[in-house]
Amino acid sequence: MDLLADTINTIKVNENAGLGSCTINSTKLIRAVVEVMKKNGYIEGFEPLKEGRALKLKITLARRINDVGIIKPRFAVNLADFQKYETRFIPSKDFGILILSTSKGIMTNREAKEHKIGGRLLAYVY
Repeated sequence: MDLLADTINTIKVNENAGLGSCTINSTKLIRAVVEVMKKNGYIEGFEPLKEGRALKLKITLARRINDVGIIKPRFAVNLADFQKYETRFIPSKDFGILILSTSKGIMTNREAKEHKIGGRLLAYVY
C-alpha cells in the first residue's frame, strides 16, 4: 500500500472532476510533497484535520494541474541525470516539476540543481 500514490491519485481525480477540494491522509512525506506543490502554485493551500485519531489534510485545489503522477520505481538521480528524467516525465522545458527526496528534504528538480545534489524521484506535476 503506497499512501503517496493514493494521495497523488486522489488529487488527480478531484482535479479532473473540477472539484474545489479533497481530503487525504496525512504523513510527513505527504505534507512535504503537498507543501512543494503549494509553493509552486499547483494547489492553493491545505489545512490539517483530525478525524478521530487519524490526521488528514484538506487540500484546496487551484485547477492548474494538467497531469500529476507518481514515479515508480523511485529512481536514484544524480546531478548529471536530471535532463534524462525531465524529458521523460515533463512535456517541455520549464513547464512542470519533478519532486525529489534529497538529503536536504523534499524539493523540486530546479532546487536540487541549485543545491547541486541528487536524490530519489517521487512524482511529477505539470
